[in-house]
Amino acid sequence: MLNSQPPLLQVKNLTKTFPVGKDAHLHAVDQVSFTLQSGESVGLVGESGCGKSTLVRLITRLLDVTAGEIHFDDAILSTIAVRQFPQNPYRAGIQLVFQDPTDSLNPRFTAYDTITEPIKRLSSVQGRQQLQARAAELADLVGLPQDLLSRFPHQLSGGQKARVGIARAIALNPKLLVLDEPTSALDVSVQAVILHLLADLKKRLGMSYLFVSHDLNVVRLLCDRVLVMYLGKIVESGPVEQIFNHPRHPYTEALISAIPSFTAQPHPIPLTGEPRSPINPNPSVCRLYGRCPKGEDLCHQVMPELTELSSNHQAACHFPVSSDLAV
Repeated sequence: MLNSQPPLLQVKNLTKTFPVGKDAHLHAVDQVSFTLQSGESVGLVGESGCGKSTLVRLITRLLDVTAGEIHFDDAILSTIAVRQFPQNPYRAGIQLVFQDPTDSLNPRFTAYDTITEPIKRLSSVQGRQQLQARAAELADLVGLPQDLLSRFPHQLSGGQKARVGIARAIALNPKLLVLDEPTSALDVSVQAVILHLLADLKKRLGMSYLFVSHDLNVVRLLCDRVLVMYLGKIVESGPVEQIFNHPRHPYTEALISAIPSFTAQPHPIPLTGEPRSPINPNPSVCRLYGRCPKGEDLCHQVMPELTELSSNHQAACHFPVSSDLAV
């Protein structure tokens, strides 16, 4: 991966708000900026409600943008309306693997129908023999026996349904694969197999991954870089080993400290108090203020911005931690 190359995906000051009453707006994603290079795997982590799924829906154009820009390849996707994007040529370049393989499959479609549906809609391949050959090729790629292509979702196991969902996502040879908790609904033993499959597909097909997960160990295994999100904002960004071994934001440090470990007694760092409201948040107050063990008066007066602390490692904190925490 060459950092001198233009990024595959560039997000600039992306914002999404939802009206929740008179003159009140919930800030789900608030001025988020980051880049993703070709061939790179970026992990997006944070607690439930921090805005990860909303950010993913904006990037995949399932939600319209309130403000900001999404650049993909040589196009600005944020100017394309959600209703128009399914017919856009760039639609094939970004694909999504959903969280629950059962709910994301049409119960009336066989595995073959599911896998070939995006091919029929978004490519020039239409002939029956061509579709059958491509479906067989994709089934082999994801390790799904071809004799299961005629089965409906209720006739497949959880791992087989996950493979169908992955085969559907890679059917159009996308440049970017967005994975929204792709293994959270699977048994632990099946999770390991699917994660190994995803790592293998990335190498073989040269895709980039945006990987959303609550499982930090999975992110450490699969990703090159990590984005840490809290209440709609990116609070830390950096290479995976830097984030895990030397977290600089207090929130990231607390997340890392809570990872279960067999080699050492874990010492979770508590974040006491209640999270701040995402409805009309004060733009001058740090989102973690009130829960942060390092919070001071400055944090209640000036919102910290993402600042470069070391090579490719940024944190939004007035008082970044100097941690040797390793897991």
